[in-house]
Amino acid sequence: MELKIELTTAPKELPNQDALGFGRIFTDHMFEMDYEEGKGWHNARIVPHHDFNLNPANATLHYGQAIFEGLKAYRTPDNRITLFRPTENMKRLNNSARILCVPEFDEEFVLDCLKKLVAIDERWIPSKPGTSLYIRPYIFSTDPYLGVSVGKQYKMAIILSPVAAYYAAGFAPVRIKVEDKYVRAVIGGTGEAKTAANYAASLHGDYVAHQEGFAQTLWLDGIERKYVEEVGSMNIVFKINGEIITPELTGSILPGITRKSVLEVVRSWGMKATERRITIEEVFEAAKNGTLEEAFGTGTAAVISPVGELCWKGESIIINGGKTGETAQKLYDTITGIQTARLEDPFGWVIEVPKA
Repeated sequence: MELKIELTTAPKELPNQDALGFGRIFTDHMFEMDYEEGKGWHNARIVPHHDFNLNPANATLHYGQAIFEGLKAYRTPDNRITLFRPTENMKRLNNSARILCVPEFDEEFVLDCLKKLVAIDERWIPSKPGTSLYIRPYIFSTDPYLGVSVGKQYKMAIILSPVAAYYAAGFAPVRIKVEDKYVRAVIGGTGEAKTAANYAASLHGDYVAHQEGFAQTLWLDGIERKYVEEVGSMNIVFKINGEIITPELTGSILPGITRKSVLEVVRSWGMKATERRITIEEVFEAAKNGTLEEAFGTGTAAVISPVGELCWKGESIIINGGKTGETAQKLYDTITGIQTARLEDPFGWVIEVPKA
């Protein structure tokens, strides 16, 4: 398929790198591609960033058939541009497509378009430590039809947003509420897809947790309310008696790319890393007997987010004295170092984006 490119005639002024925030500032251009049943994916193009013109009966607005991804482009100290494991994001987006009955796409072609888009808007990639260019690919149904059914028309888009360092105030552990009333997903549902519906389902529980002074919510399984699943919009990892343990992928947990990278890194260090079901009771018992050494979330935005306190049914445990653990810090330094080419990439994860 041919990629058409239309460059803006009115490039925007670059923002102050000290005031980026997250997801509120957008670059000059975006990628779009359309799907129509019987015609397939077509009309791939990079165009000036613009608003969509949607029919009031747009199926996604009413029934939520939407999927997305999140990854980042980094500016290295020697001014090269890198992406971290973007092929994994393309695979996961297609996996979400299969779960939501969205037509699959050519992963290699879309990744090539993504790299061209990043190269065109390369001037937007910030250079301050910890900053990056957030990349949001997404697909949604465009059918103008008020009926619950699989769509026949779709749009894929990729937008770019320069973002600030996640830990602007320092790499510090957070307080987490273990949610035992509300649920995010269940096995057999859409939990392992990166879909809008899953995030909508998490909003109320997160809101309640924030009102109570917690930074995030640790979700339990939706059936028995006993097995640990995810924390906020990240996967969760525990270090118990020297072993790295993370909930196994049962179908209700997002298969995180940072999660996968953490497991591969710690195994390369010779540490034991296990994927299995783990109950919240086991976590609290490990804290009581002194074997719970660390807990941290893993995800694209934060990479590693240390957990200093867990609160469940009114009982709190303090992890590692409320301080960042050695493993969490080492993982953060290693993965961010690989992403920005400050450290060697022994895994072949980083892809360089050719300049336009």
